[in-house]
Amino acid sequence: MPTFGTDGVRGLANAELTPELALSLGRAAARVLGKGGFVVGRDTRRSGPMIQAALMAGLASQGADVADAGVLPTPGVAHLCAHRGLAGAVISASHNSFADNGVKLFGPGGTKLSEKAEAAVSAELGDLGVAAAEACEDPNRPTGPAVGWISSDADGVEHYRAHLLRALEGRRLTGVRVVLDCARGAASGLAASVFAGLGADVVGVLADNPDGTNINEDCGSTCPDALQQAVVERRADVGLAFDGDADRVVAVDERGGLVDGDQLLALFAPDLRARGQLLGGAVVVTVMANLGLHQAMAAQGIGVREVAVGDRNVLVGLEEGDLALGGEQSGHIIFRERATTGDGILTGLLLADLVSRRGRPLSELAGEAMTRLPQELVNVRVGDPGQLAGAEQVWAAVAAAGSSLGRSGRVVVRASGTEPLVRVMVEAPTREQAVELSTQLAAVVGRELGAAGSNRRS
Repeated sequence: MPTFGTDGVRGLANAELTPELALSLGRAAARVLGKGGFVVGRDTRRSGPMIQAALMAGLASQGADVADAGVLPTPGVAHLCAHRGLAGAVISASHNSFADNGVKLFGPGGTKLSEKAEAAVSAELGDLGVAAAEACEDPNRPTGPAVGWISSDADGVEHYRAHLLRALEGRRLTGVRVVLDCARGAASGLAASVFAGLGADVVGVLADNPDGTNINEDCGSTCPDALQQAVVERRADVGLAFDGDADRVVAVDERGGLVDGDQLLALFAPDLRARGQLLGGAVVVTVMANLGLHQAMAAQGIGVREVAVGDRNVLVGLEEGDLALGGEQSGHIIFRERATTGDGILTGLLLADLVSRRGRPLSELAGEAMTRLPQELVNVRVGDPGQLAGAEQVWAAVAAAGSSLGRSGRVVVRASGTEPLVRVMVEAPTREQAVELSTQLAAVVGRELGAAGSNRRS
């Protein structure tokens, strides 16, 4: 049975993440999070309506009223939850291939569940499973008018669109040429209208044709090749690639160069500070952030708070430090004063606004914001990533590699919270050294944990 990872529950739809599990998860969520009402949305996967229907049935069976928001980005659902004071859920596997699906839960107010709340839902889910196996009846199950009501949320998309249109505080994107890659996901049919509504010249929209099976396929934030080419060909100022549920974004400059989440943070942090909006004078990053971002922030006199991977951890860091900006290299950027989770469309709007206000090419702005250290990331596919914690030979190799780099680089090895992978990341003064060390460490991980394959990303 799938368990909670860094971004909810994920698994192969109808095999690991089944309607039966979604039904029980809905019951468990209602019992733990209360019956004050839920907003439920989804991305464009073929299995989405099936999993969503089962989850909503489980919620309603415990007396919770449910608003069906249909296809809506994860940050859109979070915004509706925050605005209405409701709990919520999103049926999505984010950047995974279409055959997978997942459930992300939000507490009342639109924030992702804490580890404690997730543990409570998991425990309740386990109790429900035992009860079902024993064919026990629940004497407290609501009946009659106490059964929850499931209704269509006709205003949800437009409410979220209006929220995005207010993001620039009256400024316009007149003259900014943009190309959008919607990953054939939840941003499809929405992102282009928002940018056009703020005056941008949308000179291209890619991967805006979801059919239920093509989400993230050779497109979006994990595969921005077509966007890079389109930005150059159409002489755009900015390209933006979202993922399947549009909670993150990778940007492309006018030359076709990628601008990742680290670079976005390096751009936004000093800009917010100059306008008096960088609360606490610091940003929150994860352990995967490039060392160049740390160096750039230090040079600017901006503090850095480091947390574990996951935008939930970023938000916790922001709240604990009363800070305004944080994010991940992958493109999850959280503007805490504007949103409770990463929002790809919002981030893209604010980036286009920054470029417009500066009046300079994005390539120049990003290049000046930070200098990236060579970084190699190898994803090693293994049977059980949980075995990493006790793999003594792996950690001995990690310690040796770290000692060889000293203060001139970093080594991070961690189990993925969303896929059966161990991620090996090495930063070093030269690309050759980063490649060599990451290759050595990936081999040790594969030998000790039984690798089923690997892929590399620079």
